[in-house]
Amino acid sequence: MLILASSSVRRYDLLKAAGIPFEAVPVKIEEEVIKAEPPGEHVRRLATEKANAAFLKRPESVVLGADTVVLIGSELMGKPKNDDDAVRMLRILSGREHEVLTGLAILAPNREPAIEVVRTRVWFNPLSDDEIADYIATGEPQDKAGAYGIQGLGSRFIDRIQGSYSNVVGLPVALVYRLLKGYPER
Repeated sequence: MLILASSSVRRYDLLKAAGIPFEAVPVKIEEEVIKAEPPGEHVRRLATEKANAAFLKRPESVVLGADTVVLIGSELMGKPKNDDDAVRMLRILSGREHEVLTGLAILAPNREPAIEVVRTRVWFNPLSDDEIADYIATGEPQDKAGAYGIQGLGSRFIDRIQGSYSNVVGLPVALVYRLLKGYPER
């Protein structure tokens, strides 16, 4: 049984839709940004910390940790702190291209860790202040990196993507599946 080190409903839904059996073991870690840490290293480090925290609780299991951020220019965007922060993020994304990065870490007993970073390019349509205010009022942006959900109401703002759609939702499922094939059940 795969252990998912997350409380993300989106990650649950993606794994269920792909037919990958799992048990959720939510973990809490400090998701601080370390100055001068490259974005790929940031998500790789946080995914590994999440996986390690769950692995300590379930050392006999295969554990998956993941962390997703939005990168635009040199700014990393996680989940907005409040509505004002969500407005700020959406104004920055409006009419621009950005990347969504997800770090994955898979740990298993007596196996080398599998640690990867997936990048997807996303193009946002221009947004008016009214569109941003209306979207914020739905509550959808509050628990999502970059303050939008491609799988929900935020989909209307996305012109196109290049790469994994499920990565933008929060978990690159095809890569997870491919990596898990190297970690068979015992």
